Amino acid sequence: MEKTRKHLTALIGAFLIAITAFGQSKEFEISKNVDIYSTLFKKLSLNYVDELKPGELNKTAIDAMLESLDPYTVYISESEIEDYKFMTTGQYGGIGALIQKKGDYIVISEPYKGFPADKAGIIAGDKILEIDGQSMKGKQADQVSELMKGQPGTEFDLTIKRPGLEEPLTKTITREKIKIDDIPYYGIVQEDIGYIKLRSFTKHSGRNVRKAFQDLKNKNDLQGIILDLRNNGGGLLSEAVNITNLFVDKGQTIVKTKGKLPDKNKTYKTTQEPVDTDIPVTVLINGRSASASEIVSGSLQDLDRGVLIGRRTFGKGLVQNIIPLSYNTKAKITVAKYHIPSGRCIQEIDYSDNDGNGNGEQTPDSLIKSYKTKNGRTVYDRKGIDPDVHIEKEEPSRITLTLLSKNYIFNFVNRFYQNHDSIAPPREFEITPGIYKDFVNFLDNKDFEYTTKTEESLKKLKKTANEEKYSEFIEEEYKKLKEKLLEHKKNDLQTFKDEIKEALLDEIVTRYYYQQGAVESSLNNDRFVRKAIKFIDDTDRYQEVFRVSHKKPSEEESE
Repeated sequence: MEKTRKHLTALIGAFLIAITAFGQSKEFEISKNVDIYSTLFKKLSLNYVDELKPGELNKTAIDAMLESLDPYTVYISESEIEDYKFMTTGQYGGIGALIQKKGDYIVISEPYKGFPADKAGIIAGDKILEIDGQSMKGKQADQVSELMKGQPGTEFDLTIKRPGLEEPLTKTITREKIKIDDIPYYGIVQEDIGYIKLRSFTKHSGRNVRKAFQDLKNKNDLQGIILDLRNNGGGLLSEAVNITNLFVDKGQTIVKTKGKLPDKNKTYKTTQEPVDTDIPVTVLINGRSASASEIVSGSLQDLDRGVLIGRRTFGKGLVQNIIPLSYNTKAKITVAKYHIPSGRCIQEIDYSDNDGNGNGEQTPDSLIKSYKTKNGRTVYDRKGIDPDVHIEKEEPSRITLTLLSKNYIFNFVNRFYQNHDSIAPPREFEITPGIYKDFVNFLDNKDFEYTTKTEESLKKLKKTANEEKYSEFIEEEYKKLKEKLLEHKKNDLQTFKDEIKEALLDEIVTRYYYQQGAVESSLNNDRFVRKAIKFIDDTDRYQEVFRVSHKKPSEEESE
């Protein structure tokens, strides 16, 4: 027995020495490489032929290092703190406007209602010429944005060129704390069916969704709710739990995080009494619904509490923490993966074995595992969240994309706005034949050349025919087909009229009723919303989704 005890003591001692040695070895490697970097940085600054900017050089080095890990682990410099605040709180110090590059200058594309730009009379289409007397010609959008952001209460002069006016205008604008509403619109879409559009998960998003939902319940005999998470890139995990809590019981596990460090392994449960556990819930998702959006939609699916309608989500199952660094800088670091109630992790890209440039690999189908929902339905990991009801994707036509990218729709609406003091409410306004005719006339003598997919295919056919020595046999047919395509292409403004009218409608309504109006207006022709209404109206159809015998999403009726 004594001999055995001695052997065990020796083994434990050897194990502890090995662990200590490993820890010391790792610490040494870190210290060694930090020292190498520090020495190189100093020598480079001292010896390099041209003058260097240490701050920019250091940020380049850090960004390159983090880029080799994953896209979500990033360095936040002191100058980017405002962007960080916006990411986590939905607020920043500035003027409240979206901007875009157009030619040599930056143009206001949309002022937010009630914020400094709007109060100062800045409108979409205004070209930014100067900020505090400094020319903005040739500046990029991020450079102009940086100059307009700052401490609330500070002022600056903004010189603009407005379409239709000969002389530039100079406005003195006082920066304010800009808080973008995470719910641009909520209301009743049809009879007693409620709709809530959520575009981000910032601080208090859960409270705001709860308030909107309760308001809809109190004022209506609510028969169902549509939660729109399309194009919602996520945000705070805790807010995703709070929103899910509206529809599921207190004490329900929603998320488990698993990381390398023990303190990153956490379980997040609902902590409040739900608002309603019976009302039919539909959730709208698409390929740009990510992170916290996937926690909400995936949890409601796993718990058989909501019907998901749309398209497969992005597939981001990674958790980031903001880590404070020295000199008021921060790092957003991936610290864990999250798992929703069924146990699945929906992270699609594996960054553990990347190519050194942060490019991970998609999980092969052979490694995808199946899990069970509360009712026993089969769901899968590693590939985002599959909807229960699939909506086919509609690609916009080349002509519509060209009209948008070349700003012809934007410029036409600038002129429309100058000539019309008001329009009908968002749900009532429509693009009349007269408005569309004006737009077609506006395009006269405008260059909006584009290549259709059919033209591209025809071009590839000719190239292949040339390579295979068949071109002389099909030359005559090729010419006739090309001529027919060009003839039909002339009618694209009429062929794709409905699609173009929808783009015009969105831009015009936004000018008069801002983002809230744009969302409200879009509900009239929204295929996702129409499908959600059908499921809520048909109780049997809604309940069928949660049965184990329900068809897979790929087999579900599409629209």
